[in-house]
Amino acid sequence: MKADQEVRVLLFTQCPSRYGAEEHMLTLLRELPRTQFRLHMVCPPELAEKIRADVPDDVELFELRLRSATRAGDAIRLAKILRQRKIDVLHSHMSHSSRFASPIGWMCGVPAVLETPHVAENWRHGWLKGSYAPDRIVGHFVDYFIAVSNANARYLIDTKKLPSKKVVVIRNGCDVKRFESGTGDRSAARKKLGLEEGIPLVIVPARLEPQKGHAVLLEAIPAILKKFPRLQVMCLGDGTLRKELETKVSELNIRETVHFVGFQQNMTEWLCAGDLTVLPSFYEGLPLVAIESLAASRALVATAVDGTPEVVVDGVTGRTVPPGAPVPLAEAICDLLGQPAELETFGRQGRELVEREFNQDMQVRRTAELYISSSSHRYELKVAPTATAKPSSRWVEGNTAERSVRK
Repeated sequence: MKADQEVRVLLFTQCPSRYGAEEHMLTLLRELPRTQFRLHMVCPPELAEKIRADVPDDVELFELRLRSATRAGDAIRLAKILRQRKIDVLHSHMSHSSRFASPIGWMCGVPAVLETPHVAENWRHGWLKGSYAPDRIVGHFVDYFIAVSNANARYLIDTKKLPSKKVVVIRNGCDVKRFESGTGDRSAARKKLGLEEGIPLVIVPARLEPQKGHAVLLEAIPAILKKFPRLQVMCLGDGTLRKELETKVSELNIRETVHFVGFQQNMTEWLCAGDLTVLPSFYEGLPLVAIESLAASRALVATAVDGTPEVVVDGVTGRTVPPGAPVPLAEAICDLLGQPAELETFGRQGRELVEREFNQDMQVRRTAELYISSSSHRYELKVAPTATAKPSSRWVEGNTAERSVRK
């Protein structure tokens, strides 16, 4: 493909922190083939500072804050970027980012306007936000919504009431090669991190926000300590609840057990060091850290919410429990910590699942195909029903999508 035929893509987000959605974008920026794509990114200054070192040199990075309709100057600046760079694909991440960027992209005549919502927004309440009417209005300016899991697709269609013909499933993936050296080698990872060997070690890789359910896990820990008194819990990530959670740790008298170590760049080493990964979330999309944990051959205990059971398969790659329930959570953790052989089996089966279904190569390839087909206007994606779809919920799934010439 010649330079003047490259698809010019702009990834847009207004999230100030670096978590799963941001890692998803960085994967695309690193892995999309340069023979086909010219890449740009727009994000707020806070995020730019956190990711700059990991953004490839050939990606044009713009700092812009656009989270309010009153920021007319920033809206005009985004429009100028879209026009001057002749953007073919505007891809917003998270619905609140799309709310501002997608209408601007449509007005600027961008050939393809896409949105990846990433999560089921169960926190939304009230007659307006809870009705998802703003999302359906913005949806008129969006050509395709990328669902990161089959459950996420059902949520977009059945709950948000977005058109099924606009929903494409491209499941999250990770670079499984990153974890090859650490699979099974806990002692080396612990030595590198300065962690004690021979103790039960639980890793909780999640930002400290209400969505992630840390408080439920803290309530479960006293019961776990009765069976595993040397237990250590490492909470990786930061967020608005840190002080509140630290206070709760003190109240429960588990300060010697629970440690808040903040955001960790070397997530691979932490996952490899642990015996078990725990995700007590109240809602998710398809958690990348669950995929990464299994890539490191580490089983999980997680809540059965949204797309999580698609990767944390109960009795196969870990255990799933109801959200907000400390007793079943404690029981599941104790069950797995008490059965090292089962932990190893789940970890091995999880690694195989990730290699087969959650490889980042598949994610990047399917995203590239959608970028090309949607921006060229030469093709359209046909809806292909899947075995997991409800009769009323049909969507385009990455591995079953068919192309046909648009008439």
